Amino acid sequence: LVGGILSWRSRKSSKKQPKTFKVKVVTMDAEMEFSCEVKWKGKDLFDLVCRTVGLRETWFFGLRYTVKDTYAWLKPEKRVLDQEVPKDSPITFHFLAKFFPEKVEEELVQEITQHLFFLQVKKQILDEEIFCSPEASVLLASYAVQAKYGDYDPNFHKPGFLAQDELLPKRVLMQYQMTADMWEEKITAWYAEHRGIARDEAEMEYLKIAQDLEMYGVSYFAITQNKRDTDLLLGVDAQGLHIYSPNSKLNPNKSFPWSGIRNISYSEKEFTIKPLDKKKDVFKFYSSQLRVNKLILQLCIGNHDLFMRRRKVDSIEVQQMKAQAKEEKARKKMDRQILAREKQMREKAERAKEEMERRLFQLQDEARLANEALLRSEETADLLAEKAQIAEEEAKLLAHKAAEAEQERQRLEVTAMKTKEEKRLMEQKMREAEQLAVKLVEQSERRLKEADHLKQDLTEAKDAERRAKQKLLEITKTTYPVCPLPLMTDCSYESASSPLDFKDSDMKRLSMEIERERLEYMEKSKHLQDQLKELKSEIESLKLEEQQQQASLYSVHSEARGYIQDPVYIPHSNVCIITLPDLFLINVIRCLKES
Repeated sequence: LVGGILSWRSRKSSKKQPKTFKVKVVTMDAEMEFSCEVKWKGKDLFDLVCRTVGLRETWFFGLRYTVKDTYAWLKPEKRVLDQEVPKDSPITFHFLAKFFPEKVEEELVQEITQHLFFLQVKKQILDEEIFCSPEASVLLASYAVQAKYGDYDPNFHKPGFLAQDELLPKRVLMQYQMTADMWEEKITAWYAEHRGIARDEAEMEYLKIAQDLEMYGVSYFAITQNKRDTDLLLGVDAQGLHIYSPNSKLNPNKSFPWSGIRNISYSEKEFTIKPLDKKKDVFKFYSSQLRVNKLILQLCIGNHDLFMRRRKVDSIEVQQMKAQAKEEKARKKMDRQILAREKQMREKAERAKEEMERRLFQLQDEARLANEALLRSEETADLLAEKAQIAEEEAKLLAHKAAEAEQERQRLEVTAMKTKEEKRLMEQKMREAEQLAVKLVEQSERRLKEADHLKQDLTEAKDAERRAKQKLLEITKTTYPVCPLPLMTDCSYESASSPLDFKDSDMKRLSMEIERERLEYMEKSKHLQDQLKELKSEIESLKLEEQQQQASLYSVHSEARGYIQDPVYIPHSNVCIITLPDLFLINVIRCLKES
């Protein structure tokens, strides 16, 4: 009954158990999820992943998972769920290189295989799982940049384009006091020299440098030696087993190449290495866990198989793969050459296009400048035409002014000639006036003398008249009655003196002669005065004309006026004489005074 119940429960539980389970596989550059059947073995899942990735060199890779504080590789011959895989859903596996080739250039055939190895080794170097010197780190970083960005183009790859990329181990960055820009400058200097290298070639160059590093492809395990219980490190790689000191993973203390190992076995935690030479001692060591011994043995078997495989003739599959890879490389090389030629032609065409565009822009600029120059020249021509028209008008105006000036000059010459003639006439008139003035002075002096004589004669005549009147009065008193005498005028008389008595007829005749001479003298004086006024007006008009045309005459005239002396009145006469130095002008003004 109990057995029947258990079998029923088992059948019931088996019916409820799912037929599939989910798996997540993480590669170096992608993540994939699969739905696997419960009965699948490790090989089924591994083949599925390889087909998905397109990988044919499957013997280098495996599916790794984490078990407590260590890791393990999925065994191909056992079911997936029967192994110590995590119970998570989905179950996470890492598709990684389990074994490493001795010579990457000869053994890695497919490009995808090279790419996966390149990504894994690069990550191990950056995570410092593989020690790398600073110089080698910079060189490897330059190949990594070439594989990612292609050929260096300074127009495209500006400073700072590597700021987001992790290219150097932190140990190298901290070892030198250099900024990120300085490291980028060093990497870019190497990167610029890799021009023309394709991505797969750059990755292969990266792996060729990395395979020479001491820690490349080595899996390290902590062990203890049998007798001394000394902590050591066991290293497993493609060439054999190596024993290291805990503080040095670079130089092994002892090495066991695969060609010198006869047998490897373990019992619980004890691991035994038997050399091929029976004279050498068997090397034994202990690991901390049985699981670690299983992992070490698994790695030893796989690396030893590959070691022996390398030394045999390649299988037909590998030969086909290598032939295909060779053909593919040749085709890719030809494609790259064609692409390079096309690229060169395109670059040449682009340069020619840029040159043509530059030339076109230059011609457009030249055309624009020529148009601007043409517009400026047209504007300048219009302006020059206007200026020429203005200049022509100004020339006409200047010619007209010149003609007017010539006419004015001729008129001035005529005026100057007239002025000279008038000056000559004036000088002549002045000389005549001077002569007339001299004559008038002489005549006035003569008249003055005559007037003095007349006054003396008149006085004598008055005395004689007074005596005659007195005498006549005396006579008349005795003979005739008194009768009034006619009044005598206060005029000048001119008569001959006589000591004898005068008659009335003589007196009348004398008075008439004096009056006549006085009237003649007054007429002559008036006529002379009119001539002097006319001469003065003419002189003033000539002076005004000379002031406008000749400044010198004005100054001479001013000096002449400044030298005018006070008038000289001739005593006891009606003549006033104004004298000038050098006798420029003599004005004789007759002043008639009332008697």
